[in-house]
Amino acid sequence: MGLIKVADRIRYYFHLARTRKSRNLFIEKYPKVVLPPPYFLYETFGLNYFSYYEDGRDTAEWLINYFSEYKKLENINILDWGCGPARIIRHLPSLVGSTCNCYGSDYNPQYIEWCTKNIPDVSFSTNRLEPPLLYSSEFFDIAYGISIFTHLSEEMHYQWFDELMRVLKPDGILFLTLQGEVFKEKLTESESCQFDEGKLVVRANTLEGHRTYGAFQPEDFVYKLVGSNKVLKHVPGGKNNGKPEQDVWIIQKVI
Repeated sequence: MGLIKVADRIRYYFHLARTRKSRNLFIEKYPKVVLPPPYFLYETFGLNYFSYYEDGRDTAEWLINYFSEYKKLENINILDWGCGPARIIRHLPSLVGSTCNCYGSDYNPQYIEWCTKNIPDVSFSTNRLEPPLLYSSEFFDIAYGISIFTHLSEEMHYQWFDELMRVLKPDGILFLTLQGEVFKEKLTESESCQFDEGKLVVRANTLEGHRTYGAFQPEDFVYKLVGSNKVLKHVPGGKNNGKPEQDVWIIQKVI
């Protein structure tokens, strides 16, 4: 574990130097955009300011297109579970309008401290690696987690899914992205067999929740996880420029 941390820190400084020109270009283009500390971005989305801000905005718009299929985006509460340094949630208030309430929660207190000080029109809270969230039951109309279950153990899959169902209103919507069939190319032969048997594949080489802790979710496992709730949509991931993209799952809370 110690060697992995040292290697990761060295890699960070390498990327910090390599991306200096690109980061300066971003600051010239968006001088008024407040950015998280560089290491926050390295930990969560790579040290690319354009990807953090512009892709974050595009992802927010992408989410809204899905949300609007199932919910009228007026007078509702929306949760970004695992919001990190607000890559997506910072854009939502201006896109959904002032009648909606936006919330972000993350287990990294440093991210939440920065978000609270720098991101307006969003309410932030800190959670732990394990549930619960600091919200009352049946509070949210929509909750989403972008590549969050992909860094959790099987036990935490079930605990967090139950917790997200708790904070959703009846008929509330949960939007998730998961590492499905297209990610099998990254698995070993034994892992691939496990995946084909409908079992969750977990690579627990580092601390749970860290970006290098990996979980891969076959379709059968997801349906088992969802239980009596309703899958409204499953969009299997494809490839973008040769890179696998995560599956989209939209689940409705059923009482």
